[in-house]
Amino acid sequence: MKRVLTAVVLVPVVLLLVFRAPLWLFALAVAGIIVLALHEYLSISEAAGLKPFQWLTYIAAILPFVLGWADIWRYEQHEVGKLEFSLFFLFGLQYVLMAAAVVFGIPLVFRKDLKMGLASVAASLLGLVYIAVPLLLLLCMRADSMTKTLVIFTLFSVWSGDIAAYYVGRAIGKHKLAPVVSPNKSWEGAVASVIASMIVAVLVFHFRDQIENMFAGRHWLRAYFNFPLAQSVPFLRLPWKHVLGIGLITNVAAQFGDLFESALKRGAGVKDSGTLLPGHGGVLDRIDALLFAIPVVWYYAALTGFANQ
Repeated sequence: MKRVLTAVVLVPVVLLLVFRAPLWLFALAVAGIIVLALHEYLSISEAAGLKPFQWLTYIAAILPFVLGWADIWRYEQHEVGKLEFSLFFLFGLQYVLMAAAVVFGIPLVFRKDLKMGLASVAASLLGLVYIAVPLLLLLCMRADSMTKTLVIFTLFSVWSGDIAAYYVGRAIGKHKLAPVVSPNKSWEGAVASVIASMIVAVLVFHFRDQIENMFAGRHWLRAYFNFPLAQSVPFLRLPWKHVLGIGLITNVAAQFGDLFESALKRGAGVKDSGTLLPGHGGVLDRIDALLFAIPVVWYYAALTGFANQ
């Protein structure tokens, strides 16, 4: 019951943020989720016996937002004009990742206990790649008028797949999917999850125009996915093979994302990543599938030009 009640409260809030919130508010919400998820991830890392650089990890994850808004403010002051909002955050993240060795390497030199030095640096860096990068990509998809529907598709695909796997697995699940990592998951539930996500893909992209009209206002950001590679690939007016394809690979990625977090928790001897969401555990427990699904959707759309159809 707690699980259902929490979902009843959270889902409308998330949809309101996605559809109606101004971009700056959505970005703040993403930054908040990154901090909460990182807190739980770092706690899991410590439970596993690692010693990640906690505050540096938080700072490195939020720094792209600081750099992004600083650049936006600088350009606005000089009245250069409207620039691509999401690019600022991606560039900021790029700078942070390029400097990761310095960011986490220098403080390691001053630690008294160097026995877990390599593991500590690796755990901190994984926190950025595992949590911050996917959620920043989600922000970029929401910012672009050509790709904002992909946010709805990703959310609905993951949610429907999770629900189908849960109920079908409980009803007829007999063959264990990953008995060591997650004994309760079954192949029957996994197949039902894939089918549900592909159905959602068909529905979302069939009603794409209606969904786009539900977003508040029109963003000036355009064509971030118009890479040369995407422009060179010809497609049909309604690329159903790509609709089904993105539904399939998004669900597979989401299921592996769920299993990956379960593996981290099991290795650390932790049941849930946190207690913030009654019936669901922590924030990381709720978004683990999304963290694998978002990059897959991003790259599929970028490489195929699917979002421009």
